[in-house]
Amino acid sequence: MAIRPPILNAGDTIGIVTLGSPRDEATINSRIQFLEGLGFNVVLGRYVYSQAGYLAATPQQRASDLMFMFENPIVKAIFPTRGGVGVADIIPYLDYPTINRNPKIITGYSDITILLNVLYIWANLITFHSLLLIDFRETTPAYNFDQFFAATSTSISPRRLDNPPEMPLVSKVPGNVTGTIVGGNLTSFVDTLGTPFEVDTRGRILFIEETHEPVNHVYRLISHLIHAGKFRDCAGIIMGECTNCDISYSKSYDDLINEIIVPLGKPLMTNLASGHGMYKMAIPIGATTNLNTFNNTLTIIEPTVSLS
Repeated sequence: MAIRPPILNAGDTIGIVTLGSPRDEATINSRIQFLEGLGFNVVLGRYVYSQAGYLAATPQQRASDLMFMFENPIVKAIFPTRGGVGVADIIPYLDYPTINRNPKIITGYSDITILLNVLYIWANLITFHSLLLIDFRETTPAYNFDQFFAATSTSISPRRLDNPPEMPLVSKVPGNVTGTIVGGNLTSFVDTLGTPFEVDTRGRILFIEETHEPVNHVYRLISHLIHAGKFRDCAGIIMGECTNCDISYSKSYDDLINEIIVPLGKPLMTNLASGHGMYKMAIPIGATTNLNTFNNTLTIIEPTVSLS
């Protein structure tokens, strides 16, 4: 069983880090003000505002910021400012035994997907495919905040994950399976293949989402996962949104799912509100999850934070 990080309470301290691409100072500061308005304290990483082209800083510098947050006893949660590119670069420079001994809530999506899964596999830590710092603003739907705080500030168990009412989940292949959930952004997930940090999907529920990729490119990425055995080995599949993914050769994302994923015969649910979409379900990577496509439900069976 994976380690549950301590619960996030009002007044706790959140560490802010930039682990991939840079973000402008004004945006970071406005989101920090929003967090402080919610009653949280904030500690900044040394390289939060750094910019080095399409990266915020060197891999070693960005990794050192993350390790500082895990080692800092007052920090209860870690919020990356954004994803972008380059998060995989920091993976070799992290101290996984130290992270294992100092579990913290860490949240994000997009390129942060790589980190979330690696921390689960290498440090045995439940992580959260949920909000980034940039999402803490007035215009973020209440659903997103409700999801995040239900996962990180309560220990309710079991907890059913429901899409917004106007966006129903869709069951495509019947089945009822239980396993730990892994995955996230498709491009980032594929980037780990053939590396020491490749994600093991055996007996697990595989979740995928994507954004801003034409459907023919999404096909290429999914085919890569198929050939790598990631769908063969998994217990079930959850396909999240593919936001702003253009139709290619008259084929849509739904066409791709029906033609490529459905024939795999694994229990399959689609249309999950996630990642880059307007609505963002909080998905605890590494938590034991039940996928039941007979009754169209997705349930986290265990608490995802500890009370201590």
